[in-house]
Amino acid sequence: QVQLVESGGGLVQPGGSLRLSCAASRSISSIYAMGWYRQAPGKRELVADLILGGPPNYADSVKGRFTISRDSAKNTVYLQMNSLKPEDTAVYYCHAIHQLKGYWGQGTQVTVSL
Repeated sequence: QVQLVESGGGLVQPGGSLRLSCAASRSISSIYAMGWYRQAPGKRELVADLILGGPPNYADSVKGRFTISRDSAKNTVYLQMNSLKPEDTAVYYCHAIHQLKGYWGQGTQVTVSL
């Protein structure tokens, strides 16, 4: 079992930055993959993910603006989001794959607006 708790969402103006955090209930060094998805009306997409031993993977829409990272000491994965655009508005979900099972966090709202 893996519980995931996201934090860090909020309202930001276009061009601003936010950092999302995803705290896992177990050592992330033992989790095969962790990443972030986002859900906007009518659209769901993978934003970024990290697979053990591999490079980070990003959606084309966020390359160069978002950075995924992990802190094993804190069992936390981060998503640093810079140069935010209105089209980045969505609910962001943390996702993990552990022992062939998928786990989701509760989601955190990110709104990019004036």
